[in-house]
Amino acid sequence: MMRLDHVSYACGPDGLTATAERVAEKLGLESVKGGVHPRFGTRNVIFPLQHNQYLEVVEVLDHPSSIKAPFGQAVRARSEAGGGWMGWVVAVEDLSGFEDRLGRTRVPGNRKFPDGQELTWQQIGIKGLIADPQVPYMIQWDEGTAPLHPSQALENPAGQIAQISIAGSPERVAEWLGEPEQHPLHDVTVDWLAPNGTPGIMSVSFMTPHGLVTL
Repeated sequence: MMRLDHVSYACGPDGLTATAERVAEKLGLESVKGGVHPRFGTRNVIFPLQHNQYLEVVEVLDHPSSIKAPFGQAVRARSEAGGGWMGWVVAVEDLSGFEDRLGRTRVPGNRKFPDGQELTWQQIGIKGLIADPQVPYMIQWDEGTAPLHPSQALENPAGQIAQISIAGSPERVAEWLGEPEQHPLHDVTVDWLAPNGTPGIMSVSFMTPHGLVTL
């Protein structure tokens, strides 16, 4: 089983706080501080959404990890290009099949909360996203972390992902995901566009208390 887990937006040159505030004002949604990802040299702000999904606004830090880790490299490159949509992320129950098929090894990730709790996960596919931004990377949340999933940071999230416009090919994405019987974006309307330049997410539309809003 795989599902759309979250979408990632890299902050612009004015930094994480200002970018997150602009997103919050446009969407009319509440955000929470995500915190630092020490293995990746990044930090984020979270917009919890319905259906166990979320939007993250992410910033690269001036830290050695951000130079070594592919995720930090991806955030830095997108931010240096002015910021904007970086990618989408699919949650899966087991990454083993992806490791075998892609010939790569999963990478652990973690984020500590102020109360000492720790959210941990494994991920794979960031290098694929860097090379071909239309494809997602895959994440496996560690056992027992469901209550700490970023979508649970608010008791009653007000927004949901309604539509994603992707410059790319559904066939290419299906191939990358291993031709799943059910596409992880099946509950979200997808507008596939022929890429004019670099492929990747062009926009994401959210259903909000103000109606449909597109970023």
